[in-house]
Amino acid sequence: MPMPAFPTLDALHAAYAEGLAPAAVIAQTYRRIAQIDDPGLFLALVPEAQARAAAEALGPFDPRAKPLWGVPFAVKDNIDVAGLPTTAACPDFAYRPGATAPAVARLIAAGAVLVGKTNLDQFATGLVGVRTPFPAPRNAFDPAIVPGGSSSGSAVAVAHGLVTFALGTDTAGSGRVPAGLNNIVGLKPSLGSVSGRGMVPACRTLDTLSVFAGTVADADAAYRVMLGYDPEDAFCRPLPVAPRPASVPPGLRVGVPGPASLHFGGDGLSEAAFAASLADLGTLLPGGTTPIDLAPFQAVAALLYTGPWVAERYQAIRSIIEMRPEILHPTTRAVIASAAGFSAADAFAGLYRLAELRRATEEVWTRIDVLAVPTYPRPRRCADLAADPIGPNSELGTYTNFVNLLDLCALAVPGRFRGDGFPSGVTLIAPRGADGLIAALGARLHAAAGLSLGTGAVPVPPAPGDAGIVRAGAGEIEIVVVGAHLSGLPLNGELTGPGGRFLRAARTSPDYRLHALPGAGPARPGLVRVAPGTGTAIETEVWALPVAAFGAFVAGVPAPLSIGTLRLDDGTAPKGFLAEPEGLVGAPDVSGHGGWRRYLASLRAG
Repeated sequence: MPMPAFPTLDALHAAYAEGLAPAAVIAQTYRRIAQIDDPGLFLALVPEAQARAAAEALGPFDPRAKPLWGVPFAVKDNIDVAGLPTTAACPDFAYRPGATAPAVARLIAAGAVLVGKTNLDQFATGLVGVRTPFPAPRNAFDPAIVPGGSSSGSAVAVAHGLVTFALGTDTAGSGRVPAGLNNIVGLKPSLGSVSGRGMVPACRTLDTLSVFAGTVADADAAYRVMLGYDPEDAFCRPLPVAPRPASVPPGLRVGVPGPASLHFGGDGLSEAAFAASLADLGTLLPGGTTPIDLAPFQAVAALLYTGPWVAERYQAIRSIIEMRPEILHPTTRAVIASAAGFSAADAFAGLYRLAELRRATEEVWTRIDVLAVPTYPRPRRCADLAADPIGPNSELGTYTNFVNLLDLCALAVPGRFRGDGFPSGVTLIAPRGADGLIAALGARLHAAAGLSLGTGAVPVPPAPGDAGIVRAGAGEIEIVVVGAHLSGLPLNGELTGPGGRFLRAARTSPDYRLHALPGAGPARPGLVRVAPGTGTAIETEVWALPVAAFGAFVAGVPAPLSIGTLRLDDGTAPKGFLAEPEGLVGAPDVSGHGGWRRYLASLRAG
């Protein structure tokens, strides 16, 4: 069985099912690392014989028991792995941990094979990827351009197809900016959804592990393995993170920066690339996008380095900067030493200002579900940093610095390339817990751009679920909704709250009529089946509810509504909302609109 040209999870597992040995994949990984010959990429490699032995010890191919069976991966060198040094790109700080970080241990238990630890901006302070005393990793597309940081080594390793995925960390954008600069996916999870034990902190209240991969599906797969509450991590939270929907809800509301909120540093190529990506996004969103004023978000971003949060970085390495500052990279030392100018009172003033700005941003999320922004304003050259080591770094964080301060999740996906052939990207942002939702949209946006994976020629695969009828899984029951429970409408939270997930949009068979029911509260429709030839097809959404939640949901359905069996045009017959005939007295027939959303739109237009 031939070796996959790019080691995606699906490609590797298909090859393993046909007889490819995982030890052969690991051997090829080390050959490719040597061929790339980037001395700044890895700060430590697992000895090849040890990695091959780990692959051989996996036992028979069993992706059900071990969903990452035989998949090579790397971790940023501020994350502990027993047996390898942790340096945080500061040799005089290095130590050998006695235990592996729990998130990494979960990946290994799921069958992933670690090959090494990657370079970074020292102590994860930077977005350029070259603030390291070691040779800096080279951007995978143009060595004159910064690779992006602080997780530069992890991003470049994935872009070259050396590993299926790599872990980074993200405080201010370190899991997203390198992805955009190297044509890969960067997943920044909801804060606290993954254990941070065994990670050298930058800002403990804002740090999270992140995932780089060639595809959204692979990044999400690694994240789902790591996901889980760790009571020994004081910053871990038992967050409800819903699974990735099989497709994008048709009522999804996406915001984009208004003209005054777009900043590209005068770079027309970056501006044109983002406009092209927005055109791709438009093909996925029948309802279009909503312009958003990012001013309050950008005010939050300014707090991260000009406000007292830099003192949190000081606290993270306090003993070093007070006792051994000479061991630090000059730029790292200059950035963190500036914390000495802030007092405890300044810290509280910063918290108060953040609370005010957070309140100012909350209104935005009543109008949109997802925000789509450029991943970075423009590429910056390594030579730019010689003249100004701070300015280009700050500019790269324009669309990233506010995300963790506002407790949002984010996903960077490759977008249309710039006119000079350099990669660009789009970042999708949403409230905490919506990681699955932005993954569903991100996978489709990535596929719509018509790109290849990383630096290679393998095309981006279709998004999961795009072919065929998407059905509920084991432990779920399908429920058809036609009105206020549709995505984006007032009662949709009754589905998403207990873990419901969107499956597909479908129409009923042409044997139904839709009525607008009277009464207080959210406007509700009544769907009724009629004699053949006297009805019409009505737009619906099919959701999956956990079996444990289905009974409580049905018990809350008020008269004259009920749950019955609906016939859909995709040939399925799930349970769904119907109305009792006596409840339709005096309820106008709105079937001519074809669906509840169209009816509501007609009311607004009128």
